[in-house]
Amino acid sequence: MTSNVHPVALDRAYRLLNHGPTVLVSARHDGVEDVMAAAWACALDYDPPKLTVVLDNATRTRGLVEGAGVFVIQVPTVAQAALAHAVGTTSLNDSPAKLRNAGVELIDMPGHDLPFVAGCSAWLACRMIPEPSIQSRYDLFVGEVIAAWADARVFRDGRWMFETADPALRSLHYVAGGHFYVIGDAIDVPPLPDPA
Repeated sequence: MTSNVHPVALDRAYRLLNHGPTVLVSARHDGVEDVMAAAWACALDYDPPKLTVVLDNATRTRGLVEGAGVFVIQVPTVAQAALAHAVGTTSLNDSPAKLRNAGVELIDMPGHDLPFVAGCSAWLACRMIPEPSIQSRYDLFVGEVIAAWADARVFRDGRWMFETADPALRSLHYVAGGHFYVIGDAIDVPPLPDPA
């Protein structure tokens, strides 16, 4: 863990996903680790903090999440675009060297036995909330966020600072066919005047 990585208060964890980034999902079970990219993840609740993520039943990561009952959602950066695309288009079922070939480095976070992807801008450790019906029908998983961290160079004081951070730390937003957008500049909207 680098000195730039700091804990995020759980009541602010939803802000790590509120801007709709592509995420990396990682899990470990029975000695097997995998990381996949997911475009469909979002914050769900504040207290306790929860999120949702779609994990197709064909992915190896989904089986690891179901087996372990815990997983990590992390926000990759522009600098990790090739890595995100590689883990999103390669299956561990077909390529046992998937993580090595994609350049994935896994790190530890204190107090959590989970595989965290190095170099991301945010990490959310989650406990799966079993919802067999929606998991089976919609491939939708619900996780309770049990711990969160962010890179203070781009997220501090409870908010993203993309406009002042190194552009390589901005988040990715996947469209299709290897095409991503990068989060842009910030704008502030003034409050509405009080009605007279």
